[in-house]
Amino acid sequence: MASWFPENVSTFGGDVDGIFWLIFYITTVWFFLTEGLIVYFVIRYRRKPGTKAAYVLGDTRTQLAWVVVPLVIVIVLDLLIDIRSTEVWAKIKGRMPPADVTVRVMGKQFNWEFTYPGPDGKFGTEDDRRVDNDLHVPVGKVVRLILTSKDVIHSFFLPHARLKQDVVPGREIPAWFQISKAGEYEIPCAELCGFGHSGMNGRLYAHTPEDYEKWIKENWPSEK
Repeated sequence: MASWFPENVSTFGGDVDGIFWLIFYITTVWFFLTEGLIVYFVIRYRRKPGTKAAYVLGDTRTQLAWVVVPLVIVIVLDLLIDIRSTEVWAKIKGRMPPADVTVRVMGKQFNWEFTYPGPDGKFGTEDDRRVDNDLHVPVGKVVRLILTSKDVIHSFFLPHARLKQDVVPGREIPAWFQISKAGEYEIPCAELCGFGHSGMNGRLYAHTPEDYEKWIKENWPSEK
């Protein structure tokens, strides 16, 4: 079943997958338990000659237990999921590590626009470098994104990094990831944003340190 997902290549992807599998196994066991009881009751208490139907008020402790016990179990399982999810949310959203690379991301109909600050490390200066649809990052480094939209709501999605974040006009939303394996990965838009939505698909290029340094020199050749 692990093949359901794209290969995980981010440092926090395993935590995200863990929540999915926790919910999946809980709901799977609960489904078969519930359906099994329904089938049992259908057979055990099926209509028989000479047997009258009984109207159950549910006012005895035994009868109430059929409602209260499942309710308590569901609440406990829900709290378990919430506690685990809160830990992962805090790790990904609440405690962003210091960035090694920062990129501004502009979503617009129908492409991604990535802006690098250049050697001076500042945005809005002459050495800024804008790249359409191609995001270049080094492997093993923390990449911080500053996400915004030019027109409508988009959703920045890195399936292989287990990162998805809505991109909203008028807001700058931070996000981060750290890739653990060099390669080329897709960056689709995960929010229906217009007639060209299906074609809004960028590429993430995760480079080895040497290849990333080469890319830097190609784009800022004056820097030695």
